[in-house]
Amino acid sequence: MRLTERFDEALAYASALHRSQTRKGSDIPYIGHLLSVAGLVIEGGGTETEAIAGLLHDAAEDQGGEQTLDEIRTKFGAEVADIVDECSDTMVTPKPPWRQRKEDYIAHVGKASDATILVSLADKLDNARAILRDLRRFGPPLWERFSTADPQDHLWYYKSLLEVYRGRSSSWLVDELARVIQDLEQEIGPPVAATV
Repeated sequence: MRLTERFDEALAYASALHRSQTRKGSDIPYIGHLLSVAGLVIEGGGTETEAIAGLLHDAAEDQGGEQTLDEIRTKFGAEVADIVDECSDTMVTPKPPWRQRKEDYIAHVGKASDATILVSLADKLDNARAILRDLRRFGPPLWERFSTADPQDHLWYYKSLLEVYRGRSSSWLVDELARVIQDLEQEIGPPVAATV
């Protein structure tokens, strides 16, 4: 696969959209995550269109909702916009509760296109790697960054998605996500029993 000026345009667009955004609880520019996702899509055998969707997968959700999605459709085509739409957790403001959003995402991504599966898988792998890295670096205070601070909730989410991905993809990215989840599970430890 060769990347064209279309990829360059998507990179510039993503950079402009997310310029002031950083990763949760850090000063790392958000574009780093988007570049990682696009890179994983490329390394996972994706097309230029899928790599562009990797760059833009959070654009509508984080930066303007349906209006941004329409702009993506105009600039980069329906296929990119459809992948971005299917990768979006929610575009509703205010966002629904965390568990509801995640259950809805798991349900709809399982029915999504193969292209969406690849981009979603790359996204979740990069997110899980970042969580594991920061958990090892900062310890349990890491969980305070998230709208749900229970690490078991995060494990449930990633394990649920892993099952979806296993049913839809034979990519090495699935095996890599499984390894990261296993490492996360070891770092987190067993659930703490509630005291009565």
